[in-house]
Amino acid sequence: MSETPEVTRGPVVTPVRVVIALCLLAPFAAMLWVGSYAKVDPAFIGIPFFYWYQMLWVPLSAALTVTAYKLWQRDQRGRAVAAPASAPTSAGSSPEAGSSSPKGGASE
Repeated sequence: MSETPEVTRGPVVTPVRVVIALCLLAPFAAMLWVGSYAKVDPAFIGIPFFYWYQMLWVPLSAALTVTAYKLWQRDQRGRAVAAPASAPTSAGSSPEAGSSSPKGGASE
């Protein structure tokens, strides 16, 4: 009970993570809102809007997924760089550090 709580790495919900979520949710929202694209006009080179709109979302979804992945990697690298700065303070409060002194004291 006297152990100190772990040092947190910052807020879980950050602006970057909100952008990541929007990048991943945009294709779902666009495809689930069928009423927005359930029409024939405007046709593009003879292809009804219903079809070319869905096909347009294939590369858009890929681009948004790659963007989300790159942002996630950058976010994780930033957190990894920030983590060692707080490691020395949390290393002294780890349960292993606290349990090694009673063992040493009991064996002496």
